[in-house]
Amino acid sequence: MIWESLKDAVSRLEQGTPPPPTAGLFGASPRPDDCQLVLIPVPWDTTVSYGVGTAKGPAAIISASHQLDLEDGCFANPYRAGITMLPEDAKVKALNQHSREKAARVLASHAPLGKDDPDLASVNEASRLVNERVLALAQENLRDSRLVGVVGGDHSSPFGLVKALSEQHPSGFGVLHFDAHHDLREAYEGFEHSHASIMHNLLQQVPAVTRLVQVGIRDYSREERCYAQAAGERIRVFYNRDLFRRKAAGESWKQITDEILASLPESVYISFDVDGLDPALCPSTGTPVPGGLSFDEAVYIIEQLALSGRKIIGFDLCEVTPRDGDEWDANVGARLLYKLCGATIYTHGGCGLA
Repeated sequence: MIWESLKDAVSRLEQGTPPPPTAGLFGASPRPDDCQLVLIPVPWDTTVSYGVGTAKGPAAIISASHQLDLEDGCFANPYRAGITMLPEDAKVKALNQHSREKAARVLASHAPLGKDDPDLASVNEASRLVNERVLALAQENLRDSRLVGVVGGDHSSPFGLVKALSEQHPSGFGVLHFDAHHDLREAYEGFEHSHASIMHNLLQQVPAVTRLVQVGIRDYSREERCYAQAAGERIRVFYNRDLFRRKAAGESWKQITDEILASLPESVYISFDVDGLDPALCPSTGTPVPGGLSFDEAVYIIEQLALSGRKIIGFDLCEVTPRDGDEWDANVGARLLYKLCGATIYTHGGCGLA
């Protein structure tokens, strides 16, 4: 990657000319040192249990992001604060390629395996290494006073970032989680850091996560629902069925959004699995489920969160899966990513309102 100064990047973007194919995210590659927000790509989808390909999500989002016009209807000009995506970690890519084959053999067994099974043990060790590499990158950039987000990869990808943020915010923060699934399974299919276990792992291993607010949930096991109920005030769930029925009864989305936001503390991390959206928006995602939020409903929650006076301390966008010859999923992902960037930067004073 050829880095450029933020000044040069902004000047070129504001000329409005199409970026070259080699350009970075949103058509530019400003140096991380010049940027307020750095994104860590995680090309990792070893633990997926249905459709594969989300490891290609970060690269696909970069390509699709070149089609965006960068004036934001709420946050004006987030790109001026400096947004850049780091190069993909070659070690993570190699681990994913190697581990995916082992994971496929574990899944094909259709039987519980002991932790000493060599393929399962290898995948779990690879997951720990990925978490460590994301943790180290996140710590480095947070120490340099940059905001950090993760672009997955499967939904296990952001564990290291949340762990790093817990070191910065030991007094605690909330997680606003958009998803079709609870992701509260313990070591799903034996994978200790499964995409279906990310919220369970955060709640069990990161005490600084004091509140989990889940929106759009509509596909879950009895075990997960019982776990959520037993967690008491630490977990608040806005099930998709309940959201629909409330709208059908005449409640406005503003009323519902106000209740979602009232459930959150002052510092908030956003975790966004794109299968939380209506699958017409990202049909290629690994585990699509009918129903879900519209794009505008999700964006409204993100914007209102930023405008509420709370601080967005970080975020992830996961499970964008490109389909060969079709950029639709990545197009939606890129636009959602830009909104997450703008909202986060705004809450730290890096951009104004449109």
